[in-house]
Amino acid sequence: MNRIYFIIILILTTSTLSAQRGVKIGYIDTEYILENLPEYNQVLEKLEEKAAEWKKEVDTKLREIKKKKASLDSERILLTNEMIKEIEEEITIDEEELSEYQQKRFGPRGDLIIQRQQLIQPVQDQIFNAIKEIAKSRNYDFIFDKSADIVMLYSDKRYDISDQILRTISRANNRRKLDSSRDKREVEKESLIDDTIEVAEVTSDEKKDISDNSEETETTKTSKKLTVKELLELRKQKNSNKRKVKD
Repeated sequence: MNRIYFIIILILTTSTLSAQRGVKIGYIDTEYILENLPEYNQVLEKLEEKAAEWKKEVDTKLREIKKKKASLDSERILLTNEMIKEIEEEITIDEEELSEYQQKRFGPRGDLIIQRQQLIQPVQDQIFNAIKEIAKSRNYDFIFDKSADIVMLYSDKRYDISDQILRTISRANNRRKLDSSRDKREVEKESLIDDTIEVAEVTSDEKKDISDNSEETETTKTSKKLTVKELLELRKQKNSNKRKVKD
């Protein structure tokens, strides 16, 4: 009923707009878009891996329950009624826990549905943003989804903008990757500059140390070249020169 009301309102609105100017209408096929998006396929792979992991846990618990039942059937003759009743209660508890676990993982509000919504939401946002971008840039009045509940009895392929949506999303993803690569290169450049400065400082310090060491070495060498006798002679000459200056 709601769908019929929507179609009636749409026809009336379209008629009004048509009287004023030409109406531009397009449609998309969401299923086709999703199938051709690498991000969506990656999401599906993650979900399949998680579902397989949970299914494996369910199968393991189910085998354990079957094993308990088989063991009870084979040993029933040797057990008392109280022991049989206790084992049957344990099996019942295990079956209830398994049922709860299945609902928790695979139920209508289970983890698989929740994770699917969380992982697919970014992809749906990409599609919605691409639709808005194309609608504004190309002046579309209406864009329908062929995969949605609204029945399209006929649709001309020339009004299908699904490929345009895919190209828009691809360009946006490429821009993000390019920006990410640029940021990475900038960080690497800054790291190289820091390393160069550090090396230059170390080299400068090393040169200074080498220079100081060389001066000390030269002084030491000079001192070592003079004997004790020569030093005494130099001291006498200095004293003699001082006396001459005084005179």
